[in-house]
Amino acid sequence: MSPTTIALVGLVALLVLIPTRRLQLAGWRRESLTAYFLVVWALGALIAAMPGPARFLVPILIVAYLAPFVTLRDGLDRLLGRPRGGGGEVADRPPAKDVTPPEQHDR
Repeated sequence: MSPTTIALVGLVALLVLIPTRRLQLAGWRRESLTAYFLVVWALGALIAAMPGPARFLVPILIVAYLAPFVTLRDGLDRLLGRPRGGGGEVADRPPAKDVTPPEQHDR
């Protein structure tokens, strides 16, 4: 293999690590992460090595690469006009209480 091909395959592997890390932070299992990485990496390496099938594989690769960055719940909430944040500890807290002492007037 030529050094250019090896460099392209390595670059594709580094680029695929970005969405894979995003999925890891989202709580995906190791097996699923490995499968995702290998499939997207293989598609990218195939496109980099053989430009012929790129016409059909590039749209699939783009969707597979960008999918981890799209949050379905927030997108639907925004579309339906619901408030953002959707629960959790911060949303369940009572409002902050004002504990500032009243100003003292001169006697």
